[in-house]
Amino acid sequence: MRMRKTLFKLLLLGMAVVFLNGKSMAQNLHFGLYVEPLISWFGSDTDATVSDGARPGMAFGISLERYFARNYAFTGGISITNAAGRLRHNQDMLIWLKDTTEPLDAGDKITYKISYLSLPVGIKLKTNTISYTIFSADIGVSPKIIVGGKASIPSLQIEKESITQELKFFALGYYIKLGAEYPLGGRTAFTGGIGYENVFSDVTKDRDGQPGDRVSHHIILIKMGLNF
Repeated sequence: MRMRKTLFKLLLLGMAVVFLNGKSMAQNLHFGLYVEPLISWFGSDTDATVSDGARPGMAFGISLERYFARNYAFTGGISITNAAGRLRHNQDMLIWLKDTTEPLDAGDKITYKISYLSLPVGIKLKTNTISYTIFSADIGVSPKIIVGGKASIPSLQIEKESITQELKFFALGYYIKLGAEYPLGGRTAFTGGIGYENVFSDVTKDRDGQPGDRVSHHIILIKMGLNF
């Protein structure tokens, strides 16, 4: 974890130097708008809490690309990611909701829907034009602020109840995206691709009487958008 944080700080420093360099800024800086239909599920490091299925979701945002060579760029941006998943707890415990706590029996299932404010930073590598198409790979880290969360618990007849008190404020992940761009004229291009993101830091709190676990979040997405 310490190495990951160090690499993240170095990447942020490098991006700050490149993005704040005013030389040829207009020519080398591109931005885009995109949506990402996705499917996501949880992972756990203990048998007391286990993943119990994937759920669909959606992300949308703005991307920035600052090219420091013809086929290489630092990338950044901001997005809202709405991702979900279901957990099954294999021991009796309490769950903290907005205004109350509720007892869960062993085997009860909870579907979480989490909203992240994501601030991805990374490096993009792209090919030259091949048959009117440019192919690319984007690799980086994605710091996240958890801005909302709801839970559905069928055994307690709870539907979409606020569960932010069970969620941590900050999360950190890494991503890998493979994409293609099709020029539409000038600097405008249609972009699409597929990606995987692993929110590897613990997204849930371990409150009194709950198992000590680390719940990660895995996301597979399809990207569609426009670059300018």
